[in-house]
Amino acid sequence: MTAACPACAALPPPSPVAPSEATHLLHLPDIHCGGCIASVERTLIVLPGVASARVNLTLKRVSVQAPGLDANRLIDALAQVGHRAERLDGARLGPADTTSRDLLTRIGVSGFALMNVMLLSVAVWSGATGVTAHVFHLISASIAIPAVAYAGHPFFRSALRALAKGYLNMDVPISLAIILASVASLASALGISDRAGWFDAALALTFFLLVGRYLDRRGRAAARSAAAELAALEAPQARRIDGALERIIAADALQPGDLIRLRPGDRLPADGTIVTGRTDLDRSILTGESRPEAVGPGDNVTAGETSLTGVLTVRVDRAGRDTSLARIAEIVATAESQRSRHTGIADRAARVYAPAVHLLGALTFLGWLLATGDGWQSLDIAISVLVITCPCALGLAVPAVSTVATARLFREGILVKSQTALERLSQIDCVALDKTGTLTTGTPVLDRDVPAGALSVAAGLAQGSSHPVSRAIVAAANERGITPADVRSVVERPGDGVEGRLDGHPVRLGRGVWVGASTSGATWLAGIDERPVPMPTTEMLAADAVSLSAALQDEGKTVTLLSGDAPHVVARIAGRLGIVQAKGALSPSEKVDWVTRAGRDGKHVLMVGDGLNDTASLAAAHASIAPGTALDAARNAADVVLLSGGLKGVSTTLTMARLAVSRMRQNIALALAYNVIAVPLAIGGLATPLWAALAMSTSSLVVTLNAMRPAR
Repeated sequence: MTAACPACAALPPPSPVAPSEATHLLHLPDIHCGGCIASVERTLIVLPGVASARVNLTLKRVSVQAPGLDANRLIDALAQVGHRAERLDGARLGPADTTSRDLLTRIGVSGFALMNVMLLSVAVWSGATGVTAHVFHLISASIAIPAVAYAGHPFFRSALRALAKGYLNMDVPISLAIILASVASLASALGISDRAGWFDAALALTFFLLVGRYLDRRGRAAARSAAAELAALEAPQARRIDGALERIIAADALQPGDLIRLRPGDRLPADGTIVTGRTDLDRSILTGESRPEAVGPGDNVTAGETSLTGVLTVRVDRAGRDTSLARIAEIVATAESQRSRHTGIADRAARVYAPAVHLLGALTFLGWLLATGDGWQSLDIAISVLVITCPCALGLAVPAVSTVATARLFREGILVKSQTALERLSQIDCVALDKTGTLTTGTPVLDRDVPAGALSVAAGLAQGSSHPVSRAIVAAANERGITPADVRSVVERPGDGVEGRLDGHPVRLGRGVWVGASTSGATWLAGIDERPVPMPTTEMLAADAVSLSAALQDEGKTVTLLSGDAPHVVARIAGRLGIVQAKGALSPSEKVDWVTRAGRDGKHVLMVGDGLNDTASLAAAHASIAPGTALDAARNAADVVLLSGGLKGVSTTLTMARLAVSRMRQNIALALAYNVIAVPLAIGGLATPLWAALAMSTSSLVVTLNAMRPAR
């Protein structure tokens, strides 16, 4: 892997540990390069009791084999070297997807068999007769029958499921054509019929359709369920206070009324109320609020939130499946299942096409049987109709375009994950945008109007704090070339701010009420003047945020800003972007309600968001897009992930979706036109096995070439 920072220069050899052997699975949200891998593995492997550790950069996880060692020990060790870690419940992530590998294996089997049978068929077509032709048919049967039985299994299984539920899908005529062609060919090989064999046609159908299905699946690379990822991110353990002791128990074992202890960096395992202690609480995972919130005794806290600075004692109010985080996971799961009911273009065409093909084949068989009285000839011609009308072209019409479009988007740094995403994206007329982390960087920036003297003192106080505003103050001082003042005896007060002494005089940096300011709406510096000095911060707009808003509105789409941040902050950002409709202080469920109401009003909503608070609305929207920097659960809930290139990828995706759907409709029209020409020939008995197979392959090639035409 290419190194992204100087630390990548020296990487230790990987530790051999498979996830299935790991005793601890940790989520590492901040790692980004080979240097991070080296640092994490080096830190863990030297701990007593750690047998091995292996980082997966793609999944941002580390698998650790450390029997008997508490996960908190691993998390604390990583925190000391600057890596944030969260416990993952690997049992809730679900099994790995093995379908793509299975399809690839079946493609190999059918392709190998097809090549060999085609070679034998050429000899028969070239004039081989008698014993020679019979032997070639028997050899073809010994190759084709096992290959068709194995390679065609996905179609047979899908067709049986559809028939068991009382409906027809595209796999029913495919399976019927493959089976009948194989059976008739076997009859010819055994001497029961003197008709020509169809083994090559049966294998060609199987091979081409498997290729289309594999490319379709790989092109989208669908991720695991976002609901499973949410469940895996829940804190699996808690420190329950039993008298004078602290016991680590499973979070699911907590009961309302229990007292739990939280240390800095701990994520809340349940909803509750603070009994003792103060801290700065990171609520962005649930609310999208960009600034940590100071909380203390009597304040409510929610599962999934993180204590940043202080030690808390919390009384549990709701635990297990009753927490806010669990309810969000349920909302996401429900929304995903509702979205999965969306019917694609090919499926809608199959509803009409599949019954029509069966009816046509049956009528052809009956017509020739009545006309000639020859059952084998009638069956032969009926198979010819099924093969030549087999929805190979129609089956590839949509996947071929989808594969090409998703490949082109991937080259632009855009990953399309959902099977029907392009079709749904082409229908979008309303766009809902999250603020923090999507339209803004989520990192506070200090206002440049702060006086140099005040900034020097503030930087002197802030340089030892990890609070986001403190980091913004230090960054502003460095940018302006201002040396931090020599502040002594610096102490951080969780939930309030930082205090120290400058030239013997007390100075404070923190909440307005704590430092003596008239308002608590910003960070203030007190002790250098008669009145506290404000330290206002703002958020930086993400690159392309302004151009994206303008482009969407120029296309006639309704644009709305939805955020869990304070209404006045949301209104200010909306004004800078020219967005008229903006709503702030929204909870995750309120975002879902807004998206759902818009859908009921006939709008096709595109949701663009990055946080856990956006996950449910991403799943509930008609279509959804998440930045590559989004939380894992948000990326998994979204139809499209912007891996690189910034927000301009939203416009690029919408444009490509409209083009792709146009090509899909063209391909379906081409497939139907092919049938209009080929079906009369097949019904008339003019299609030999060779010509039926060639016609079917040619129609597939035509729709594939149309899909690959350069985009204008």
